[in-house]
Amino acid sequence: MELDIKKLKQKKSTKELLQFGIINIDKCSGPTSFKVSEFVKKELNLNKTSHFGTLDPKVTGILPVGLNRACKLAGYFSGHDKAYIGIMHIHENVTKEKLDSEIKNFIGKIMQKPPVKSNVKRELREREIKRFEILEVDKNDKDVLFYVECQAGTYIRKLISDLGEKIEGAHMLELRRVKASIFSEEDSVYPFVNLYQFQEAVAEYKKGNDKKLRDMIIPAEIITKIYPIIQIKSQFADKMFHGAKLIEDFLADKKSLNSFQVGQIICIFSEDNFIEMAKVVNEGEILARAEFVLQPLN
Repeated sequence: MELDIKKLKQKKSTKELLQFGIINIDKCSGPTSFKVSEFVKKELNLNKTSHFGTLDPKVTGILPVGLNRACKLAGYFSGHDKAYIGIMHIHENVTKEKLDSEIKNFIGKIMQKPPVKSNVKRELREREIKRFEILEVDKNDKDVLFYVECQAGTYIRKLISDLGEKIEGAHMLELRRVKASIFSEEDSVYPFVNLYQFQEAVAEYKKGNDKKLRDMIIPAEIITKIYPIIQIKSQFADKMFHGAKLIEDFLADKKSLNSFQVGQIICIFSEDNFIEMAKVVNEGEILARAEFVLQPLN
């Protein structure tokens, strides 16, 4: 089953969207991802916000921000592939053919050590580079426009530095994230707004006009574009809200779990009502265990 997000959004009030929604911010250069998230929280007077994947202060682009209860979904979004467009400065003149040749050695599985300024332990980690290509070379300025699609957790600045060791030096000048999981700046389905547009929408919302704000809030049920849905019978929804594990009797379609492997993450719904994120376990009569349950609003 595929959820119709547009129809689902129409059924929700703005208050409901603010409780379990996402705003896809076009982050500008300067503020940290945390400060952008906190700015959204303060402007909307929310209890909590959380960004779905850190961008360095100078890096721009896609920064989805979860609102209130949608913060619990941050890890389910941020662990997926990212894509970037950037400019690197090469220290010596290098032909595009030479660059293309060296870049091929960085496509696929690579070992990468986080940079000194990172907040994680500096040890070698495996990361996968799906695409890495040169888009344009300015021979006069030695500036190179590049595109990278990679596994989450890849350090692009370090990638460029490591490439530089093969071509007598290179460093990154600018970087923009153009894709994060299902969110892309070229995709009109999921609104992509800068902080000025966000502020303008909030100002109108506070005056009683919620149209612009509603337009930019994405229902958090969009998580179903990443993880498959399992439907349960409506009479068992309350039991699951109160801690019951998923068993066969609850299923609206008893064949629905047959194709899923142990350890796979699923979304459990009752019709178009989100119940929980769960992990398939197949432990006796227990089919899946909850990881996050969305309790109904009072």
